[in-house]
Amino acid sequence: MTQLSEIETTFVGLAAPGQLRAGAGGWPCQGVYHRPRGTRPKVAVIATHYNVDFSQHYLADHLAARGFGFLGWNTRFRNDPLHFLLDRALVDIGVGVRWLLEEMGVESVIILGNSGGCSLMAAYQSHATKPNVVALPGMRPAPGLDDLVPGDAFIALAAHQGRPDVLTSQLDPAVIDENDPTLTDPELDLWNPERERPFTAEFLTRYRAAQRDRNARITAWAKSELRRVAAAGQRDRVFTVARTWADPRFVDPTIDPNGRKPNLCYHGEPEQSNGSTWGLVTSCTLRTWLSMWSQETSQCNAGPHLANISVPGFVVNGDADTGVFPSDAEALLNGLASVDKTAATIPGDHYFDRPTDTRPQVADVISEWIGQRFQL
Repeated sequence: MTQLSEIETTFVGLAAPGQLRAGAGGWPCQGVYHRPRGTRPKVAVIATHYNVDFSQHYLADHLAARGFGFLGWNTRFRNDPLHFLLDRALVDIGVGVRWLLEEMGVESVIILGNSGGCSLMAAYQSHATKPNVVALPGMRPAPGLDDLVPGDAFIALAAHQGRPDVLTSQLDPAVIDENDPTLTDPELDLWNPERERPFTAEFLTRYRAAQRDRNARITAWAKSELRRVAAAGQRDRVFTVARTWADPRFVDPTIDPNGRKPNLCYHGEPEQSNGSTWGLVTSCTLRTWLSMWSQETSQCNAGPHLANISVPGFVVNGDADTGVFPSDAEALLNGLASVDKTAATIPGDHYFDRPTDTRPQVADVISEWIGQRFQL
């Protein structure tokens, strides 16, 4: 195995169809390619997220040390979830895949969907296999959308089932007024001191239904508001979504149990986080809500896309993840159309660095799985 100090990194900046280099010099597609120094790996992994910068992904050096190429890749929407549109993001991922094949001489590309990026990468592989992603009503499809090259395998790592799914599972249904998050219904308040814990099945059924209803209300408003602003000569507008850290699983570890610590979410203590300005959405445009977050209109849930993925599939989960649960891993594995599919659970939290660093173990497991299927 190559020492981490011997990993060579190359910055990659590329234009995308219909999206040229910015006037200030930035490329719409950016990333970092990792490989053992002086080599040209035959097998490379590409990882991309909706908006998180994956250019220095925590597995990049580890997998490169095991002989693979690793392209931590960002679309035009890195650090910009406010304006996300799925069809354009898929085109940008395709730019990275083509670069690996045509410029780096890679023979096999492994699609890695990590965390929220799983449904995005599933959408890419799905559309590249059988075009199905469409632009929002009134918008033209992104140039290059139907010219994507599929990967040769698909890996889901500590992965959510999709943006609408994970958001809705965390939406606080107690919100009465979207314009005033201090107004809440105590009957649906997760932290009501009179609430019985563990939560009853009756409460959870009512709570989950109310979460779906809140998503549907925002969607209905977004559609209506988009028509209104369009009639006034504007294309879109920004709005906020408050209180998005209210998944009962954060509070009650008996639901979807694993080794996670109770009363914890990715942003810290759930009740405090729920009232903060940090959240999955916080702010977005009307079009981005419809493209990414709406259960009715978004194509960013993994399920339908997994049904189009028949290449070898691997689902890897952490046994103490505070936001990805055993049911997520099970749904992803069952959803894959692959004949060759398997799953593994590794000690650790969402990033595999607590309570101890198990990232080398994750890299070993993934490396072994790839090595059994592809010529290195």
